[in-house]
Amino acid sequence: MVVRLSRHRLLTLFCGVLAALTLTGPAVAAPVNTPSSTTADRPAAAAGWLARQLVDGERFEAVFDGVAYPDQGLTLDAVLAFAAAGVADDSGARALAWVSRPDVRDGYLGDGVTEAYAGATAKLALAVQVRGADPTAVGGVDLIARLRGLQAPSGRFTDRSAWGDYSNTFSQSFALLTLARTTSGVPADAAGYLAGIRCADGGFPVVPEQPVCASDVDATALAVQALRAAGRSTEATAGLRWLVSVQGTDGGFRNSGGVANANSTGLAAQALAAGGRTLAWARARGFLAGLQVCCTGAPADRGAVDYDGGTFDPATATRATAQAVLGLAGVGYAQLTAAGAASGEPELVCP
Repeated sequence: MVVRLSRHRLLTLFCGVLAALTLTGPAVAAPVNTPSSTTADRPAAAAGWLARQLVDGERFEAVFDGVAYPDQGLTLDAVLAFAAAGVADDSGARALAWVSRPDVRDGYLGDGVTEAYAGATAKLALAVQVRGADPTAVGGVDLIARLRGLQAPSGRFTDRSAWGDYSNTFSQSFALLTLARTTSGVPADAAGYLAGIRCADGGFPVVPEQPVCASDVDATALAVQALRAAGRSTEATAGLRWLVSVQGTDGGFRNSGGVANANSTGLAAQALAAGGRTLAWARARGFLAGLQVCCTGAPADRGAVDYDGGTFDPATATRATAQAVLGLAGVGYAQLTAAGAASGEPELVCP
């Protein structure tokens, strides 16, 4: 613990000058024209590093026992991060094209007949919407119709699978965020279901309908954004109050008794920014900035956001960076768009 905090303070000190330049207001990506451009903008530098980690410039993979498997979820996180930072638009296009390939897509969403996963369907549809494409025609599949077909009478979006139903608060929230962008909007019973699983303290659980309702930072951050998009401001406000109440003195957020980290803080920060909690967002953004590898770090790591300020681990830094970018940029899922994003993989400017 002492080592982690010490390194976090050192990173904050070494990056102080850059922080003074970029933490005074909402992030605006610096113009990017070529892959070799440099930037002092934190979200852009983070997204540039993330883009350079894509396998074959198009995807992320998870490796188990020496075998690489496609990681569509992390790849979509990167697509959303590129949009938030306003850079790496070409990388975002390639990544989304890869996830949309029928073989890759069906491995993630299910075949739509015997297997269909609500959260994955909603997340892919949201990424398609963010990039300005049509979610009703993704390789011949209407993702919106498929998603609506997974809504149960209770309003909950559920998985159809021989392996069981693993839908949760993330699934429900992504479904609301996606449907809020459609002409028909969010079904009232779907928004009501999400609002109804709120815990007594104002936060939201990862898994609904449990004997004990345990509020979770990540689930609450996503649910708050979804409820705001669906017009349920009362429940969203309660969730925001809970997030502010559990924010650490260093500005960071932790989950399940663990350490404050970039993943949870990145999600909470974007919810706070979108919900108008400017001071709390600024503190969270400062925490994320302290985890970003700056000019004292190895050149190959500069711009990346470390998971918790310990020994830098590229294996966890990809997901940490992808989730941190939206928090650094102060952009929520409901407002996210790739319109106007520039191509290229900007590098952090260093003396």
